[in-house]
Amino acid sequence: MITWPTAASRTRILLLALVAMGCASPSLLAAQSTGTILGRVVSAATREAIPGVVIRVPATASANALTALSDSVGGFVLRNVPVGVTRLELRRIGFAPIVRSDIVVSTARSAELLVELTPVATELAAVTVAPTYFPPLPPASFPVSTQRFGAEEVRRAPGVQEDVVRAVSVLPGVGVTTAGRNDLVVRGGAPFENLFTVDGIEVPNINHFGTQGSTGGPLSLINVAFVEDVALSAGGFGVRYSDRTASVTAIRLREGSRDRISGSVNISATGGGAYVEGPLGARGSFLLGVRRSYLDFIFKAAGFGFIPSYRDLTGKAVWRPSSRDQLSAVLIGAQGTVTFNNDTDENRFENSRVVAPQQDQYFSGLIWQRTLSKGLLTATLGRTFTRYTTTQNDSGGPGREPSVVFAANTTEGEQSLRTDLQWQLAPRVDVETGVVAKYGSDLRYDLTVPGAFRRDAAYVEQPLRRDTSFTATRGALYSQATTRVGDRLRVTLGVRGDWYRYLSNAVRAAPRASAVWQHDARTTASVSVGRYWQPPQLIWLVGDTSNASLKPFAADQAIAGVSRTLRDDVKLQVEVYGKRYRQYPARRFRPQAVLQPSGFDDATNDIPFGLEPLANVGRGTVIGAELLLQKKLSQVPVYALLTVSANRTRFTAIDGVERPGAFDAPVVANVLLGWRPNAKWELSTRLRTATGLLTTPFVNAGVREGTLDFTQYNAGGRLPQFFSLDARVDRRWQVGKSQLITYLDVQNATARQNVSAVAWNARLRAPERQTSIGVLPSIGIDWTF
Repeated sequence: MITWPTAASRTRILLLALVAMGCASPSLLAAQSTGTILGRVVSAATREAIPGVVIRVPATASANALTALSDSVGGFVLRNVPVGVTRLELRRIGFAPIVRSDIVVSTARSAELLVELTPVATELAAVTVAPTYFPPLPPASFPVSTQRFGAEEVRRAPGVQEDVVRAVSVLPGVGVTTAGRNDLVVRGGAPFENLFTVDGIEVPNINHFGTQGSTGGPLSLINVAFVEDVALSAGGFGVRYSDRTASVTAIRLREGSRDRISGSVNISATGGGAYVEGPLGARGSFLLGVRRSYLDFIFKAAGFGFIPSYRDLTGKAVWRPSSRDQLSAVLIGAQGTVTFNNDTDENRFENSRVVAPQQDQYFSGLIWQRTLSKGLLTATLGRTFTRYTTTQNDSGGPGREPSVVFAANTTEGEQSLRTDLQWQLAPRVDVETGVVAKYGSDLRYDLTVPGAFRRDAAYVEQPLRRDTSFTATRGALYSQATTRVGDRLRVTLGVRGDWYRYLSNAVRAAPRASAVWQHDARTTASVSVGRYWQPPQLIWLVGDTSNASLKPFAADQAIAGVSRTLRDDVKLQVEVYGKRYRQYPARRFRPQAVLQPSGFDDATNDIPFGLEPLANVGRGTVIGAELLLQKKLSQVPVYALLTVSANRTRFTAIDGVERPGAFDAPVVANVLLGWRPNAKWELSTRLRTATGLLTTPFVNAGVREGTLDFTQYNAGGRLPQFFSLDARVDRRWQVGKSQLITYLDVQNATARQNVSAVAWNARLRAPERQTSIGVLPSIGIDWTF
């Protein structure tokens, strides 16, 4: 086990790091420098270019205001912008004025933006309205329950290890799981109920060492330096998205620089990397980056027996053959390996309690967008592929090396083709329609689960051995219309139909509707209702011969909320919601429980990966309320986010008894605070707290000793209250014509030993609490040149 420095030693380390960040040789630092902002302004409704937009960088104490006007193709250039983090105001008659904050300007490369403006009613077109820091999201896809973070908001978030998924975990409706993982638990749903998209490509799992059949993992493989923005919808999303019943997290990757070649090298809390970007002729750009972890070096030096290592590659190219056409190519690949150091008896014992995931994966896509006179046509060809090699060994014995007791060698590959059309049918009516086709062609499963790890309700061993492959074909059609009734009401009606050939040709319809009332310039009220369907995860289908009859399960949702802009840079939002699950997968060997896995760390604790008989008989209800108070960075150099979520989650399994869900946490609260006193320094902190999750007690004696007592499922009391305080200090430098960002990030600054789970210790023959590590300081460096 790693030995952490004493409190006094940690204090000295942090003080030395702060001194190093605050001091520098004058010969290295350049005087006040300037950079360039390049951008393009389009309509959020049709993606048509908007000429004549006034773009303004407000004046500061050290610089005058700068102004530009968008040209016939919506483009604009702002030169001689002071380096640092700035904001833009955008105004044009006929569109709602907005502010884009957190724009990073440097001498190393131009800041490049795509800005969407929302049309306003003709009667209001000439009214003078203060620009808002909270522009509306596309109403058709995200009418309610959605928040968006920009690239800088993701990068600077304390305690998230530059993980885009962890960054959005502070948003309302998102619960807390294990400190070492980024699983999103949204409004009582399990992590496998979340959808992730990257530039419109649906990705089953975007994590290194991701859990098969779920969506979480230890660390996202998305390089935060490539992120344009990320939007999380906790429910009520439009008919464009399906196959998930909880949430949608849409990640957009930025384009590469179009005016010069530039590069960056960086070292973060978990690894290091480098990327290069630049123009592709006069009409295109590219981004290419690689990363490698140094966790293996740290774990070896610390004497750990469990040694992970990962590497990944990210590339994006964009080409515009004409003023109306854009072709994008995206490729992200990753490899993760785990090795064991079994030199000691203690290491062999600890390693026998760990599922070791090896993972090779990639996803890629070609995206063509055609701007029409009153709309946007998008065609996306995607490919995802993951090879999982998962094993668990025993602890060996005298004269015997550890041997494999659980093994899963699988591949899951899928091709997809989708076409989406956004069309302004009339001045007050927008239509969105599309067709989706998916073909799972590389679905191969070689699985061995010994009977000791797979027992039925009577504790009879039911070993599993499968070596099979199959294909999965499915498709979907959707259409919805959004109409503006008068000057204040916007109504959206839509329906989606999904067809699953591999699930006995199951066909499911999902009607959805939403309405948004604009009470005044600062206050809106919204309501959304809809049905959402999700098919069983592919690996579940090989968990038992009876699972071939599994069907999609449903969640009906109703959401109502009020949002008010208290100031141009401050928003208050309150929402209430209800969800009703039906035909939820329930566990035949565990008749008290529905299937709601998070990460599987130890196959001996419970049946892994849903490899057991399941039945579509589960039911569930979730009700809750959420509050969000957010202040954006503005002329007041402070940003803040407060979220409070209260919910009640109940599920009924095969035995017909209603019990709390696996992720029932009645109260979750987050506070994020940041202060930027000047262009060089930034200080931020994040506080998270949540009611502890429920536990299931272990059997303490007899033949079932050390197994979970499912007759008392979720009746073993709650884990202690979760509490974590993270802190971060960023320092920006100008070194010649390059930019250097250094930061100190301290996770769990109070050294609280949060309990993440209760596990059985075979040596002690007793349950033991698994706790997180203490204070974890890390220093990061990002040099762009």
